[in-house]
Amino acid sequence: MILIILLAIASGMALSMQAAVNGQLGERVGVVQSALLTFSVGAVVTALLIFFFAPPASATLLNVPKWQLAGALFGIVYMLVMVAAIPRIGVAIATVATILGQMVMSLLIDTMGWLGNAPIAFNFWRLAAMIAVACALACIYLANRPQARGEKT
Repeated sequence: MILIILLAIASGMALSMQAAVNGQLGERVGVVQSALLTFSVGAVVTALLIFFFAPPASATLLNVPKWQLAGALFGIVYMLVMVAAIPRIGVAIATVATILGQMVMSLLIDTMGWLGNAPIAFNFWRLAAMIAVACALACIYLANRPQARGEKT
């Protein structure tokens, strides 16, 4: 379990690096073009991984419930928003805001048992974690204001 948590932390670090790189790329070539490049490279690499390493699966994209294919659309929303947001608000605010959004939705999914997931009870610790992330977002936002950095507005 600890290994999976560490891998999830590493993937979060990779997402922040991806956001920073794509934010810069989006400034140069455009938001949508940056997203297209990212998804194109990702599709090629994923296809190679499937071809060389993936074990056979009992289901294919053609016979899974169609609502499960919507995950790709959510990735597009994330990519476009992050590429547009990073140059304007920075990697930290955009990332923490994304994490807060993820926490709100994930706690709803867990608590309600949505999307085929087993319900997990909402409790004080889950609420405290969400409040802590909201406070982190507020602190980073306030620290980024020009007067907090000693700059004149």
